[in-house]
This record gives sequence, structure tokens and C-alpha cells, in this order.
Amino acid sequence: MSEQKPLVITTEAEIFPLYPRLPILTSLSANWHGFSFGYMCQPAYEFPEVCTPRWHSIAIFTHGERVIYANRKMDGRSHRDAVVGGDILITPVNVGHQAAWEAEGDFLILGIEPQIVARAVDESEDVELIPHFATPDPLVYQIGLALKNILENNATRSRLYAETMMNALSVHLLEHYSTRKLVVKEYNRGLSPQQLQQITDYIYAHLDQDLGLTELAELLHISPHYFSQLFKQTTGMTPHKYVIYCRVERAKELLLKGQLRIAEIADLVGFASQSHLNFHCKRLLGVTPKTLQAR
Repeated sequence: MSEQKPLVITTEAEIFPLYPRLPILTSLSANWHGFSFGYMCQPAYEFPEVCTPRWHSIAIFTHGERVIYANRKMDGRSHRDAVVGGDILITPVNVGHQAAWEAEGDFLILGIEPQIVARAVDESEDVELIPHFATPDPLVYQIGLALKNILENNATRSRLYAETMMNALSVHLLEHYSTRKLVVKEYNRGLSPQQLQQITDYIYAHLDQDLGLTELAELLHISPHYFSQLFKQTTGMTPHKYVIYCRVERAKELLLKGQLRIAEIADLVGFASQSHLNFHCKRLLGVTPKTLQAR
């Protein structure tokens, strides 16, 4: 491997042309803020040394049980990795990373801005992550697959779900991969009736928009992690599931009036498509929108 200075990458779009193949899937067209996603399959290749001053990078390998060997340099240290599916790789912000792998494999790349990680639990101090060579981590692996699935099946208006996944990832990174031990507080009181009413009113007033977890948490001036925790204690649902419930309830009202087409209603209540409304309506109410409209 060369000793040249690392390439400095400042936008997610700059990283993909460095690979021999374009990504299969990216979040470039999704309404995600502060983090990015790419899914790719690449042949054996020597990747140049790069560093990213704006985001932490997490690679998640998805090629199954087959071992792929890679000679890797990170933060000035060299290592020969034996990589299998489920392993992850953490390259913190401003840390150089270079790799040469010996066989074709598929993997996910997540980029997350440092302030997103710190804000997850209201960390006022800078959070420093520790570089990690190939390391098994089932939770990060599942989060990566969940983000891939949402982009494949419902990329439109996926912000709330994506932010929920990235919040869980941020807390996990702070607990297990940071330079200082994070103590995550647990709360059992839930939201007050006034707080719940404020959030509910806001959700119903903005059902047609691509709501975000941070957006909802900021209404109560608390971190996304604690908001999610308190909200679920109060409602029994995650914010993402609750918003879907609200969308179905509003759709039901409009369907029973029989004044609008199903596709129009789906758009008005914030579903990505008529089929998306149909899926959740049947799941939560046991009937299709067409059946409701015919009553």
C-alpha cells in the first residue's frame, strides 16, 4: 500500500466513484439529514486511503459466511482482516482508511455526522469514536439491513424510520465504541398529558409531511433517544408506529366520507403510495381501503 496522503472526502457523492462499480442502492434521493447510506457489491480491489472530516463511516459486510481477506490500514495501523457477513468496520471522522480485499463481496456503507451521534442523548461534549477493524456486531448488522429494506421498498417519506434506526445506532456506538463510557439514563415516568397532546396535535397537523424523530423530540426540548423512550412508555408504540397509526385513522375518516379517491387520500395522510396505505390499512384495521370506502 502507498504512503500517499489520504484523499479528503467531503460529500457522500464523492466516495462512490472511487469504487470500480457504482452502488446498487443509495440514500442520495431520500430526505435523510445528517447521515447517508450506500449498498454495493464490489470485485477484488485496492481502495485508496481516504478520510472524511464530516462524518464517521461504518461498513457493514453482508456477503454471508464466506471469508474475504483484506489488508487494511487505519489510523496508521495495519491489519489483515478475515471478514465474514455480520462484521462491521468503524472509521471515525478524520481517520485515514485504506484497504485491499481479495474477492468480490457486498457491503453497506453508513456515514453519520458526529453531531447526530452526540445529540442522540444530549451529549454536550465532543464524542470520539474508536477505530475498529472487522468486528462482529449483530445489532449494527440488523440496523443496516433495516435501512436497506426501507430504501428498497419505501424510500419516499422514510425519514422518521431512518432517524429512529440511526438514533439506535448512535446510542450503541456511544455505549460500545467511544473513548469514554456512556451511561444511558433510564426514565419510567413517560410523557405528561400536556406533552403527549402537544406531540399528537403536531403529528396530525403534519401528517402529509416527511416527519423526523429529531423534529418531534425538539418540540419537547429533549434528545431523540429519551423522547423515543418516554413516548413508547406512554403510548406503547414507537413514534414511527404511532405516526402510521395516526395516518391510518385519518385515512379511515376520509375513506368513510367517500369524497376522495384512495390515491388522493394516501397522499393527504402521508403514505408513499396507495399500495402503502392498503398494506397498513389491512394490517391495522383488517380491511382494505376499498372495502372501507364502499361502506
